[in-house]
Amino acid sequence: MSPAKLQHPLFERVALIGIGLIGSSLSHAMRRRGIAGQIVGHARTTETRATALRLKLIDIAYTTAAEAAADADLVILCAPVGACGELAREIGPSVKPGAILTDVGSVKGAIVRDCGPHVPPGVHFIPGHPIAGTEQSGPEAGFATLFDGRWCLLTPVEGTEPSAIERLKAFWEACGSNVDLMTPEHHDMVLAITSHLPHLIAYNVVNTAAHLERVTDSEVIKFSAGGFRDFTRIAASDPTMWRDVFLNNREAVLEMLGRFSEDLTMLQRAIRFGDGDTLFKLFTDARAIRRGVLQAGQDTPAPDFGRHAGDSKTGE
Repeated sequence: MSPAKLQHPLFERVALIGIGLIGSSLSHAMRRRGIAGQIVGHARTTETRATALRLKLIDIAYTTAAEAAADADLVILCAPVGACGELAREIGPSVKPGAILTDVGSVKGAIVRDCGPHVPPGVHFIPGHPIAGTEQSGPEAGFATLFDGRWCLLTPVEGTEPSAIERLKAFWEACGSNVDLMTPEHHDMVLAITSHLPHLIAYNVVNTAAHLERVTDSEVIKFSAGGFRDFTRIAASDPTMWRDVFLNNREAVLEMLGRFSEDLTMLQRAIRFGDGDTLFKLFTDARAIRRGVLQAGQDTPAPDFGRHAGDSKTGE
């Protein structure tokens, strides 16, 4: 059963700058609850704008981000992290005082650094990150339940009005998310280990398999076990988005990669010297973490060896 619609929209006009997986899913979520009176948008290509109109993701499509942002009460940058600074520069003069400007990127320090200088006085700048996603991309990939039961992290800059934070918090809750607040720096460290490093490992494992001389590509594909199959699912994520993530969160990722390399060396030594006790303890500890993920409602223990695209969460 779909959640009940709100009696009154939270925002009269919402502008989506970028209409890919997250932007389109936000549109579906807003339509589901009646969160916005009007949804307008901008995408780089004519094809994407036409698709967004055909799917009724937006009411009006604009060829420039500045036009889309004008007169909006809430402006959401749904573009790769590396593109957000230039978008903020473009829309800055158009965003009206009192509006909220936010984003959905999985790196927050870079968003504050690149977008902050272009935010005009009177505009509430509240970077955000919904921890939800799939390996799919584009306007046709979105669905209304993407954010249900997932977390959205808000990282407001110093001096942000509490009332604006509460409005944006209410927006994400209406979209189905749980909401928490933290500093941009802490966010980037947490996501480096929970999301960015796993994606980096997935890309590397898949490429390592592809480059093995004594194992053919057809064997890698034909005999994929569950672990490798999940790696390929994660590695199917948008290359542009993840390139920008690693370039813009390099310090935290490199720190976590160093820790991971040390722990991997410990595993290597345990295997080489037949240290079963160490292996058993490490695997037991890891299993407990998995149980914690299930208890927190962030995944299901139901067997699903061919995950459905609509249910598959990579948690970018």
